[in-house]
Amino acid sequence: MLKQTLSQKLLQKLSPQQIQLMKLLQVPTMELEQRIKEEIEENPALEEGKEDGEEADDYADDYEEKDDNANEEFDINDYLDDDLPQYKTSVSNAGKDQDEKAIPISGGLSFHEVLNSQLSLRKLTPKEKEIADVLIGNIDDDGYLRRDLEALVDDLAFTYNVMTTEEEIEDVLFIIQDFEPAGVGARDLRECLLLQLERKHHGDIAIYTAKKILEKSFEEFTKKHYEKIKARFEIGDEDLKEAIDEIVKLNPKPGNSLKESTDSKNIQQIIPDFILTEDEGELNLSLNSRNAPQLKVSRTYEKMLRNYSDGAKGSKSDKEAVQFVRQKLDSAKWFIDAIYQRQQTLLFTMRAIVEYQKEYFLTGDDTNLRPMILKDIAEIVEMDISTISRVANSKYVQTPYGIMSLKYFFSESLSTSSGEEVSTREVKKILQDAIDAELKKKPLTDQKLTDLLKEKGYNIARRTVAKYREQLDIPVARLRKEL
Repeated sequence: MLKQTLSQKLLQKLSPQQIQLMKLLQVPTMELEQRIKEEIEENPALEEGKEDGEEADDYADDYEEKDDNANEEFDINDYLDDDLPQYKTSVSNAGKDQDEKAIPISGGLSFHEVLNSQLSLRKLTPKEKEIADVLIGNIDDDGYLRRDLEALVDDLAFTYNVMTTEEEIEDVLFIIQDFEPAGVGARDLRECLLLQLERKHHGDIAIYTAKKILEKSFEEFTKKHYEKIKARFEIGDEDLKEAIDEIVKLNPKPGNSLKESTDSKNIQQIIPDFILTEDEGELNLSLNSRNAPQLKVSRTYEKMLRNYSDGAKGSKSDKEAVQFVRQKLDSAKWFIDAIYQRQQTLLFTMRAIVEYQKEYFLTGDDTNLRPMILKDIAEIVEMDISTISRVANSKYVQTPYGIMSLKYFFSESLSTSSGEEVSTREVKKILQDAIDAELKKKPLTDQKLTDLLKEKGYNIARRTVAKYREQLDIPVARLRKEL
């Protein structure tokens, strides 16, 4: 049987404008510029520029009035001149003195092109040439051949119909390993370093010792078990130090030694979203001008819609055209409002961060950073934590101490022996300073670092010290040891 019931529900839905604002909040400056360009290209009712005071207000009033008359009849022919010849509004030729601006692009050789150019200077059989082409194609940007020779045998057989063996491939690989830069074509780090040492002048005892260490005690060398190495080769500290100095001079990534290979990679430039300056103890915060573009609604589109006055007659296609214009004007207005709200939200949030971390921004000392999480700022600005997270994501501020990510200022708290809450950033700074000042012949272990922090009043476990050390990209004490 059919049953009719009455229920009450409380729902929360985001409007398209709110979704647009949330998306704009999390994009950094570079992406914002691209997003604005895309919007201008897609929406002809949106233009760059500044509104002209009173005249802009008049247009705004007219735009408000048009909503009441949107369903009235209209005639689009009142402001469209279809008799204008097309040739009067376009040009198909270009003068010889016309300024054509082009962005120059450097055309240097890539890493693999350098290897191929050296290959052309070698006298090889057609079969060896095909094998060499496949080998060079499988060398990565660091200069290593990461694939097994057995897999290359299958590739040559199935893809190029070249029947070969691992021994034949290895013979061609030895030829490539003689190319520049030294170490190219190596299959692992040990082979790469040995190839570079082979090219150094012979007769040097330090180079000879270095080669023997890499050949027979590579694992002990990587783990810095220096006592085992000295006992195995019956050498003293000075001889071992000279040999290690020769090894550390070598390039572990020979492919990066070519300027063309590094230049071909895209390097992302960081553009600060905020600019913070200090003037006689006063902090001044401003939004980067590239984050505050001047946008306006197209006057042409406003005039077009205003021309549909009361009592105007028009066809169905004319009504559809006016509906299109209205949608574009609404979209432009919403986008401008979203950009403005984005600017206000960014400034409001950043001002709260600056005030919360004022002592740090005045001194630049990491130990003055207060514990701060997203919730702390969200409560100050009375916004949702997700909004603060979007603001802090991929945003940077230019300070007197350099350009820093907003995420840098957020950290967990830690209790001292006196009960004071301090930032984990302060503990990491003390760890970094202690490790920088340690004796490299006898580096501080995690337990000694823990004891050092406890002496300073920081209640922290050894495993937490190890975690902070790893976050600072500092290896364990054994790997920091030097002779």
